[in-house]
Amino acid sequence: MLGRMLVLVAALVAGGVGAQEYYGDLRPDAPELAARGALQVGVRTLVAENKDQLDILRYSAEQPNPRYTRKLTLEVWYPARLAEGQKEHTVYSDVLGSGPNDPKRPNTPFQFNGRAARDAAPLLPAQQAAQAASRPGAAGANGAVPAQAAAAPSGRYPLVIVSHGYPGSRLQMSYLTENLASKGYVVVAIDHPESTRADKAGFASTLLNRRLDDLFVLNTVAGWAKPGSGNFLAGVVDADNTALIGYSMGGYGALNTVGAGVGAAAAAFVPGGKLAINQQGNQEYETARDPRIKAVVAFAPWGANYKVWDDAGLAGVRTPTLFITGDQDDVAGYKEGVLQIFQKTVNANRYLLTYIGGRHNSAPNPPSPAHYSNADDFQSYSEPVWDSRRINNINQHFVTAFLGVELKQQPLQGYLQLTPQSNDEWKGFSKRNAVGLEWRHLPPQ
Repeated sequence: MLGRMLVLVAALVAGGVGAQEYYGDLRPDAPELAARGALQVGVRTLVAENKDQLDILRYSAEQPNPRYTRKLTLEVWYPARLAEGQKEHTVYSDVLGSGPNDPKRPNTPFQFNGRAARDAAPLLPAQQAAQAASRPGAAGANGAVPAQAAAAPSGRYPLVIVSHGYPGSRLQMSYLTENLASKGYVVVAIDHPESTRADKAGFASTLLNRRLDDLFVLNTVAGWAKPGSGNFLAGVVDADNTALIGYSMGGYGALNTVGAGVGAAAAAFVPGGKLAINQQGNQEYETARDPRIKAVVAFAPWGANYKVWDDAGLAGVRTPTLFITGDQDDVAGYKEGVLQIFQKTVNANRYLLTYIGGRHNSAPNPPSPAHYSNADDFQSYSEPVWDSRRINNINQHFVTAFLGVELKQQPLQGYLQLTPQSNDEWKGFSKRNAVGLEWRHLPPQ
């Protein structure tokens, strides 16, 4: 049996990228809203530089305010208008490993396929109806379905900012980012410096900079969206109608961005008291709440199990939030972790989807065949009980419903008004397929 498995793995690796699937495609048992939307998808890689930032990793008593430029690589997915002969296909390049200079898990490059056209022209919101109509039924090879009000009421596409874990990358949730773009969102995923698998460095940078990076990207995209900006997103994206999606430390950062000020216990994690800029009770922090952010999706958000927040800090969140995690999460914690955050964000309308038997990897793509050569690399993407492709489809379904309600005012509330136990009673799931899941909803107090 072991020999047969090794042969299979060798065949997959030898087959290269061409032998791989497109992550995010539908399993036969995928819930209803997981299906790809009717719009074609483009993707571009951009860079934004945030100058004169505190370089916390060079902080010392002798040098208490070192400065540097944070260079953020961004992957941008968007509704696209493909040229003749252009196809929704790209190849993403990422790296394995736990960070640089780790001989047990070196930064080994790998590639995987994506359903997006590299550098395609954007589809202007006014053109979306014609494109959707030209793809009738659209339940073809890539599972497309007609878009529901692809643009927001503003007439432009809502913005979704995606923040990875520590370490991670801007590409680790491509199954979701491509899917959302096909439904009429502009999705911008960040490579957070000093926090990717390629450049992982001190944890203090991640704690300090996630909120600052999120807001910088929001402001940057808002500038690109202005008519005459010269950017391809000019007149396309509505930055006043934004959601944050964060996984693990990205979830921590998203919550910190929308009002979950860290507590005093967290200050010790960053030298020189520099985390005060993100601390509950700091007036500068309290007045930095950004009304353009209308929703948060927090996958396995880290922090509560390390007492990063007190009750007053979590009460600062007023933004509608969808939490997604596993009840066996051994990184962010469940009962003392994500469940505590869900229960104590008392001023927000919030939902919690729990994968029974799931651990921490509720957000990423499935492992690539390249991950099979190292058990730790494999486990950094995989789940021991759940099939990652099944998780991906369920995430697509619920994120589509939640963002549709919060950013587009679509009539999708029925997909969020569910019984606590799935038991084949959940809207959008076929018979015998809504199992292994729990759902909670708490309104703001």
